[in-house]
Amino acid sequence: MDKTIKINLGGSLFQIDEDAYRMLRDYLQAIDAKFRNVPGGAETIEDIESRIAEIFESQKGVAGVISKENVEAMISIIGKPEDFDTSEEKAEIPYHTYQRKRMYRNPDDTIFGGVCSGMGVYLNIEPVWIRILFILFALFFGIGFFVYLGLWIALPSAQTDNQKKEMYSSVYSSYRYSSRKTRGSSQPDASLYGTGSYTTTGVGNAFNEVFRALGKVCFIILRIFLIMLGIAFVASGFIALVSFIMVFFFRYPGYFSTDSFGIDFFYLPDFLNYIVNPAVAPWIMVLTFIVVALPLLAMIYWGVRMIFWFRARDGIFALVALVIWVMSVAALSIILFNEGVSFAETAKTSSRDVLSESPDNLYIMSGNKVADLNYDKDISISDEDYTVYFSDSNRDLYVRTHLRIDNSDDNSLRIDIRKRSAGHSKTDAMRKTESLVYNYRITGDTIFIDEYFTIPAGSKWACDNVGVNIFIPEGTVVHLDRTTEKMLHSYHYNDLLIRDDRNYDSVDRSDNTWVMTENGLRRSSRR
Repeated sequence: MDKTIKINLGGSLFQIDEDAYRMLRDYLQAIDAKFRNVPGGAETIEDIESRIAEIFESQKGVAGVISKENVEAMISIIGKPEDFDTSEEKAEIPYHTYQRKRMYRNPDDTIFGGVCSGMGVYLNIEPVWIRILFILFALFFGIGFFVYLGLWIALPSAQTDNQKKEMYSSVYSSYRYSSRKTRGSSQPDASLYGTGSYTTTGVGNAFNEVFRALGKVCFIILRIFLIMLGIAFVASGFIALVSFIMVFFFRYPGYFSTDSFGIDFFYLPDFLNYIVNPAVAPWIMVLTFIVVALPLLAMIYWGVRMIFWFRARDGIFALVALVIWVMSVAALSIILFNEGVSFAETAKTSSRDVLSESPDNLYIMSGNKVADLNYDKDISISDEDYTVYFSDSNRDLYVRTHLRIDNSDDNSLRIDIRKRSAGHSKTDAMRKTESLVYNYRITGDTIFIDEYFTIPAGSKWACDNVGVNIFIPEGTVVHLDRTTEKMLHSYHYNDLLIRDDRNYDSVDRSDNTWVMTENGLRRSSRR
């Protein structure tokens, strides 16, 4: 079967058999040698090429293939190169430039990315056989697919004339370069680059048509997938961005906050002023917004591109956005690290009061209550029953205190106050611990304890914690009020005291009288 070659001539694509191709190539190279150094020669060569294309269009050839006879008929119409009259001296033999051949992706003959076509040009074989090899290797655990994807990423696409010259052959004609550059054609032109192009047989053409049909089907499937993915990107990115803005700036409650982690995220921006240096709090806010918002905006933008499949010269904007995002992440990390150093070490202190006599009936009542505070916001970590209340007017912080009542091992009544805080060193943490303000008092058989402790004015919150442990001899009857009962930080098993936010309301609290047993507190009615 005769081999055919695809060429682009005068903006039209032709198939030409191998013998006719050689004759046409020699003719065009001679024309180029004749006119390339003549003023206006490029335009003359372009006109000759357009005239050749018109003649071939009128001849059509046999089954659409230009034959040697068609080329000879064209030469007889236009004339031989030596018949043309020029004012310059007779040109010497056609001039060729030699250049190293390189592998590119061929954008002029693609099924997906032009990888196989580029390899075919480089190896001077039909790309169809390379495509078949990739399909066969793809059946073995997808090896062919990953190799093709890697080459697609690694190989550049031959877009410029110089790249196409490097791709097609080590020998190319200077005439073809100038005419190609003038018209800016985007179709493959084997004769443009001399002898380094591949030829295509009828079988190869048949396979290529099948591959192109499959490629179109795959492209349609890919477009549908990308559209769905783009819609998901746009929707999720937009919802996340709006939610973030509403919570972060407008402090919209309820709809965008969650109790799944036991913390109200709605109040975190305000809480920054209490846990970090006030001078860096605005910077943390701005940098946090950039770090979160830029990826969401990028998600929305790429989703739009997936949906509408458009090209944009956005490389410089993407690079600038990436640099801003990286710098923001770095700056935010440095600031948070410097602020986090103040929580590096923890320290604990404790104090103890031992009562000389333990009454048979002990009353544990609340002193200062949270309900009496004039606070603006609170943050709760429910799993640890830890709540911070703060006031915007006077910048005061109040933290809920834990209460624990245990059996005394030495039959004495005693009160232990445990304090804990964090700092950049042990000494600093100890100083903060000792500065925490907590009050209680003992009057006869009654112990009054505050429901909260305070942090000194001007101090930052440092994971501060205060716990009250009361050790009571066995057999003592204990009376609690509603507040102190809620302060209890203990667990329940069998018929012992229940205390957590999930089942506190289900406990029968009609009788607040308890008795200390060897296993802890029991309600007196169940003794």
